[in-house]
Amino acid sequence: MDDSRRPRRPWARTERGYAVLKVDTVEDDAWMSRPEAARRLGVGLLRVGMLIANRRLIPAENPAGQAGVTAAGVQAEESWRAQATRRAKLARLLKDMINWF
Repeated sequence: MDDSRRPRRPWARTERGYAVLKVDTVEDDAWMSRPEAARRLGVGLLRVGMLIANRRLIPAENPAGQAGVTAAGVQAEESWRAQATRRAKLARLLKDMINWF
């Protein structure tokens, strides 16, 4: 596709915040970007979105207004994943997928 015909966004994709959700603004040390959370948890961005939608991760914005999640939520998810059995992980994944639809 010709770049001159492609519509441009007035903002950068990584700089936009949560427009629909009312979220808290947290300090930079208590905030984590969604791609960083995905790398830390070893999942894709879509799964991070599902974790946010199913209230497993807490959405937050940093003082600059960038969308992300709380670092405490990511730590809690990491802890759960380290201790959960395969059966518990599968049951939670199925429950989350049902809630997603």
